[in-house]
Amino acid sequence: MSTTTTEVHSHGHGEHGHGDHSPYHQHHFTTMEQQFDTSKLGMWTFLATEVLMFGGLFVGFGLSQGKYPQEFVDAHHHLQRWAGALNTVVLLVSSWTMVMAVDAAQKSKQALMRKFLYATLACAAIFMCVKYYEYSHKYEEGLLPGKYYHAQPTDTLKACQGDPGEGAKVQDPGCTGGYATFFSFYFMMTGLHGIHILIGMALIVWLLINSHKFDKNYYTPVDLFGLYWHIVDMIWIYLFPLYYLIS
Repeated sequence: MSTTTTEVHSHGHGEHGHGDHSPYHQHHFTTMEQQFDTSKLGMWTFLATEVLMFGGLFVGFGLSQGKYPQEFVDAHHHLQRWAGALNTVVLLVSSWTMVMAVDAAQKSKQALMRKFLYATLACAAIFMCVKYYEYSHKYEEGLLPGKYYHAQPTDTLKACQGDPGEGAKVQDPGCTGGYATFFSFYFMMTGLHGIHILIGMALIVWLLINSHKFDKNYYTPVDLFGLYWHIVDMIWIYLFPLYYLIS
């Protein structure tokens, strides 16, 4: 295909009609600018549904915390605060590297863009390794969701159960319900967030494979993924204090 005869400024934000011959110009869009704006609007719409989904889980967590206030406070002490803090720092660094990758793509610095994408991928891998350590620790202690919760009773749980001589059961649902509910939300929300991280890692690999296609004339995929990654990071910024700093 012949090269375009008109320069496409800032991602095709110039004046172009149907004569734009960019190989990335889809036929159902009048200009590259319209194509870019439509793509970005679609991504923002998708991200809005993601926020609504997590928003519902945040509301559910708040309602459950109101039902089991002491159990939720007691349960959060079983989480490794240092691990949550480390993952927070890692994701903040990954947000910066992603911003720099988009900037490099806009300036047609493909080698630099790949370096920042690799850095973002490394941060995501570190995050998942730390999360694997946390999940393994919870599994070993029996701090599992719902009916699978079988951890050793805490002082609060012992007080709830009363004197064993009175016939109280160690797994009395009335006592363990708050703890099981806390870890149900913990695994549900952090697990769902982790799935988004894994999806992001797969997308970064795709961007790296196709990195030779992205320059100042066409960097839509890099820009859209940057939005996705920032939303994933932002959700963790809310998850961290909710679970690790609760009091």
